[in-house]
Amino acid sequence: MNILVLGAGALGAYLGGRLLEAGQNVSFFVRQKRAAQLSIEGLKINSPEGNFESRDVTICTSLDEVGNIDVVILAVKGYHLDQVIPQVQTIVNQTGAFVLPLLNGMEHMEKLHHAIGNEKVLGGFASIVATLNQHGHVEHTSGTSTFKFGKLHEQQTEICEKLEVLQSQVKTKLVREENILKSMWKKYIFITAFSGITSAMQLPSGFITSSEATFAVAKKVVLEMAMLAGREGIILTEKEVETAINTLTGFKKEATSSMHQDMRKGLSIEVEHLLGGALRLAAKHRVAVPVIETLYGILKPYENGRLNM
Repeated sequence: MNILVLGAGALGAYLGGRLLEAGQNVSFFVRQKRAAQLSIEGLKINSPEGNFESRDVTICTSLDEVGNIDVVILAVKGYHLDQVIPQVQTIVNQTGAFVLPLLNGMEHMEKLHHAIGNEKVLGGFASIVATLNQHGHVEHTSGTSTFKFGKLHEQQTEICEKLEVLQSQVKTKLVREENILKSMWKKYIFITAFSGITSAMQLPSGFITSSEATFAVAKKVVLEMAMLAGREGIILTEKEVETAINTLTGFKKEATSSMHQDMRKGLSIEVEHLLGGALRLAAKHRVAVPVIETLYGILKPYENGRLNM
């Protein structure tokens, strides 16, 4: 199978590296700066799931360099989505490839459906805590990683079957989900709470339960997000909601969200894609989400990186 990873940040480089390690035909579509870094440093993963390094990495920076592709793994941040959609459109038109987006949130799905058609967009998401170090190497800091995918259209059955075959070959959990849409919402609920609270606190996960008041805020974000899911037709049981709340407490004390890591580095953060997206859904359904609105207001000034005072 011919796989193009669009975006080689920590997420794209990790999954793309694992697929490359498994012998798949993988290429990376990246910007010039990242291409130069990969050319010099190679692709390197430091991970509890096993280290990997390769200097034999196929890199594309121009659409003319993209050849025969079966699936595009879209692994960019939400704030880069609008920039890359024209590239995704061209690649799909040229190759007929399917697109597996691994973005957080849900707003990207509607944008991709509009750009390339419902039948071309798989459902999917990633569960991993990773970042790039100063050399552009992946530092995987959570104990495990999981990448889930599933069909949202009957025309996607065959490509999902091909992806499913890879799960026994890669050093990560590559899981096919029958109800991928519900699973995507569960991830959206969790990551909005986890990213929002760690970034607003500017502290790692161990501090979520350091005070009853702080944990109450995190729980209220989960409840507000679960309510929005219900308005969108995704009904969660009380047990599923409770599991999402409990998951917030299951990390090592020093672990934190990717948003908080980006914030500490002075990088752009996905406040608009996650919390802003939730606010737009709330407005659509004419419901109030006061805790999400408050976290959005706290984090919005950091959207484009470190503040210059």
